Amino acid sequence: MQVADLIAERIASGELAPETLIPSESRIQQEYGVARGTARRAVAQLVDRGLVVTIPQRGTYVRPQS
Repeated sequence: MQVADLIAERIASGELAPETLIPSESRIQQEYGVARGTARRAVAQLVDRGLVVTIPQRGTYVRPQS
């Protein structure tokens, strides 16, 4: 939850702009020092919140704000 909140803050601040890739799960592991499962759950929470969308074999992108 904390990792998802930190990434959500980056999205809200504009650091991660709409339609840009968020860090990969492996990058999230490195940046935040968390396990792969934690990184995966953080991305899933962001998807559930409607902040990002995952496109298979392409990555996870910040959703455009409406």
